Amino acid sequence: MTLKNLPAAPEARPHAGMYCDISPRALDRWNPGLYAVDEDAENTITIYDPIGYDYFGDGVTAKRIAAALRSIGSGDVFVNINSPGGDVFEGLAIYNILREHKGKVTVRVMGLAASAASFIAMAGDEIQIGRAAFFMIHNAWVMAAGNRNDLREIADWLEPFDQTIADIYQARTDIDIERIKREMDEETWIGGGEAVDVGWADAMLPSDTVQESANAQTSAKLAARKMDVAMAKAGVPRSERRALMQSFKSDMPGAVDPGTPSATDQEADTATAYAAFKQAVASFQVNTGDNHV
Repeated sequence: MTLKNLPAAPEARPHAGMYCDISPRALDRWNPGLYAVDEDAENTITIYDPIGYDYFGDGVTAKRIAAALRSIGSGDVFVNINSPGGDVFEGLAIYNILREHKGKVTVRVMGLAASAASFIAMAGDEIQIGRAAFFMIHNAWVMAAGNRNDLREIADWLEPFDQTIADIYQARTDIDIERIKREMDEETWIGGGEAVDVGWADAMLPSDTVQESANAQTSAKLAARKMDVAMAKAGVPRSERRALMQSFKSDMPGAVDPGTPSATDQEADTATAYAAFKQAVASFQVNTGDNHV
């Protein structure tokens, strides 16, 4: 497989009245503690967060990937992925950047390559996947607001992007395009062994390539992202969610890890952060009269 055979993705930003978000099911199944044993290997880029800028400044952006590739130069590169997806348009931009890289791109799926992360993975000249890892493919998943005419317009506007994503999958996997479209419609999860058998990946990762680690801050951020998705589904405007999440962020466990925390310590810190978040929500409701959350 050569990158020359892969279609370029169109550049775009979300339509007025909509924005991209993470699929709740992908977020529920994402284990952010999975990463590569050789994490500090030369010429390695990591995609271990949601795609697109998030409230914590941790999201993976096209700007960040482009900067990493500039520092590497035109040489071969490894791209380690464990991400629940996110902003489809930022994902298409990252896919284009990796597709155009002059050196060999080896993608390694450590845990999850869901949604936008799944088609980013398609930019690899070689795709490797862990036996317990997954791809998840679906149509563009967005939040939208407006009347029935607005929503019809947004649906029509999204359709060509779903077609583009299906074309990317088909070009890389050689799977029938109609099958891919059906699987995107249904939201399909593809495990490591099946991914290699069917064509989503080229080889399995050795079992000793992936390791797992957890800390209180990672657990708190995951809890925060789940709460953010829940608030979005409840109809809380994004600007208001952003203010609440900033309050939550200020009360999270510190970024400096004093050592390897026990499970009890992690649970306690996450509970503390969650309590702070709920307090911020309560304060917000008192100030605005909002009862969504």
